[in-house]
Amino acid sequence: VQLQASGGGLVQAGGSLRVSCAASGRIFGRYTMGWFRQAPAKEREFVAAIDWTGRRRNYSSSVLGRFIITRNSAENTVYLEMNRLHPGDTAVYYCAASGPDSDDVPDSKYQYGYWGQGTQVTVSS
Repeated sequence: VQLQASGGGLVQAGGSLRVSCAASGRIFGRYTMGWFRQAPAKEREFVAAIDWTGRRRNYSSSVLGRFIITRNSAENTVYLEMNRLHPGDTAVYYCAASGPDSDDVPDSKYQYGYWGQGTQVTVSS
């Protein structure tokens, strides 16, 4: 059972970045996938989630309209496209899996049983 996040890096304010999370097939197929982030000295917070069908999505108010979560079942990968980034988006971004067989898209970290190792996203001003 593995989730492998990648794609983080340094970007200027106003720029875009896409992070990816590759999952093992057993997890990915029927699990809701989510992205969370954690800035230094702050709690881990919800960013976005997508259900296993890809039809339901949920976003935090702080990223709604700027970030887009998608999933590719053929590649067992979930993506987070981040646009109009600002320094407040700087954090370690974690992918997580919740389920299986649920069309819920929870925003609580306690409902996710599997976590990746995180990828650092830094937005410079």
